[in-house]
Amino acid sequence: MSSEEKSFVLSEAQKRDLLLLARNSIAAYLAELPLPLAEAPILSDFHAGVFVSLHIGERLRGCIGYVEGSHALLQALQETAISAASRDPRFEPVSAEELSQVEIEISVLSPLRKIASPAEIVPGKHGVMVRLGHHQGLLLPQVALHYNWEPSPAGVETFLEHVCQKAGLPAEGWKDPNTEIFVFEAEVFSEASISEDSTE
Repeated sequence: MSSEEKSFVLSEAQKRDLLLLARNSIAAYLAELPLPLAEAPILSDFHAGVFVSLHIGERLRGCIGYVEGSHALLQALQETAISAASRDPRFEPVSAEELSQVEIEISVLSPLRKIASPAEIVPGKHGVMVRLGHHQGLLLPQVALHYNWEPSPAGVETFLEHVCQKAGLPAEGWKDPNTEIFVFEAEVFSEASISEDSTE
């Protein structure tokens, strides 16, 4: 996140705590046990948008989140982790047997910033949300990196087309003067990235 857009920097220990909370929350939900207490120093009163993405290998297995920090981060994380595992309408719910194969990725979002021009978008740095009437769609910053959409006018247009399609709009819906376009940044970390960092 940029110095202007980010409001909090997570330590490696806090990232590990959040990943563990997400995994333990999913495991407890699947086992029909009480959820673990959502407690962490400093983070208890911190509000931010958050998405939880679940992967098995290269395959997405679920992704759900809160765009804005209307909930405390720890509470939002528990809810989105469970929802990603059980309520993403694109996938069958994750089973208890699958959970050991699942890699958890967390994206903590900066506040949304409405932009006046698509030229302000930098694929790979920014996530994008579009809104037109009751249609709304969002793609996280790492999506552009995954698909190698370059920080160029063509890359921006491709990014916007995919966000519009996710919102249920025509690919060129972003050109509608009534379409609102927002950018945000995200602190993205996963169980794999934390494990790799810990071995360096």
